[in-house]
Amino acid sequence: MGTEENKLVSNRIDYTLLFLLFLLFIISIFAIYSASGQYDDIYGTYFFVKRQILWYVVGMAVMSFIMFFDYEILENLALPFYGIGILLLLVVHFFGYENNGSQRWIRLPGFDLQPSEFVKIFLVILLSSVIYKWVKNRSHVEQTTPIWILAKIVLFTLPPFFLILKQPDLGTALVIGAIMVTMIFISGASWKILTTIAGTIIAGLATLVYLHNHHFDIFSKIIEQHQLSRIYGWLNRSEHASSFGYQLTEALKGIGSGQVVGRGYLEGVQAQSGRIPEVQTDFIFAVIGEEFGFIGATLVISIYFIMIYRLIIIAINCDNPFGTYLVTGIIGLLVFQIFQNVGMTIGLMPITGLALPFISYGGSALLTNFIAIGIVLNVKYRTKSFMFN
Repeated sequence: MGTEENKLVSNRIDYTLLFLLFLLFIISIFAIYSASGQYDDIYGTYFFVKRQILWYVVGMAVMSFIMFFDYEILENLALPFYGIGILLLLVVHFFGYENNGSQRWIRLPGFDLQPSEFVKIFLVILLSSVIYKWVKNRSHVEQTTPIWILAKIVLFTLPPFFLILKQPDLGTALVIGAIMVTMIFISGASWKILTTIAGTIIAGLATLVYLHNHHFDIFSKIIEQHQLSRIYGWLNRSEHASSFGYQLTEALKGIGSGQVVGRGYLEGVQAQSGRIPEVQTDFIFAVIGEEFGFIGATLVISIYFIMIYRLIIIAINCDNPFGTYLVTGIIGLLVFQIFQNVGMTIGLMPITGLALPFISYGGSALLTNFIAIGIVLNVKYRTKSFMFN
């Protein structure tokens, strides 16, 4: 009997997902070690690698803990978590630590905490709870999500969105927006409403373009100057190669020089010379592209594709709608970050300062991603399989 129980427990753990995390860990350590070459004289050879390993150990421990408690209790904790997140964002706004023109961190002994990272998870939990409570209590007549539910989703999203945008942190604010759109989509909103939302977003972008071209004084009050500089560097990097477009230009040189098989590990000219600022964080994909070429970059993207596929399968097979909403929100969170980071590195998207999940150096971001995967594994662990569904 004990053997059967162990087998049952074993089948409820997604070992494929854990193996993918292990692969990303190996890639992360090798890439960060290579990116650290430019900092040897300042921090030492293994400074970033040792800290990344430490954060991986902490993240794995937190993920393991989250994996085995009943995720359904998150429904009752959703609002308190959200309140804590907003409170932390307010603390950052008034008392936060500023670095490189952004005020995003709370300085603690030994490390800097970035609350906006954790707010992403808190928002996923809250919006999942909002949708799930409506699904439990809806009548059979209601086929699509009512406007008031969509309004609640938007209203809960706006405070963290604007507080994070104010830091300023456009990248994380866009992740918050991506989570909102994902949850509206999964809530069962009609195509008419989804089309209206898409049209509103397009109209908003068109308005910004109009204001930029004809009323720049108004435009400059909406978009920060450093954010506009990044857009200029993205759209016309050759003209701004020595200023706004410097980071992207150097990253593209590195990735292009990698060609098919790469220059070789620790042989990347751009990565080792320090020509790409903060290459161990936001531009870690440039290291992979330069030193391991098209093959290495494709391998990394393939691992992400398989990971997202596994998350989709877990969401589909979950027997509890709340679990499905949680996993779907996490899918939206991770997909946007992966697409944005890789896209900005190769010039498809403007630079926003988002980390590449599980590969980029960084404690708060890595810990947040492990919390997210812990919730997914928890949903998988507690999903019951029936002979007749």
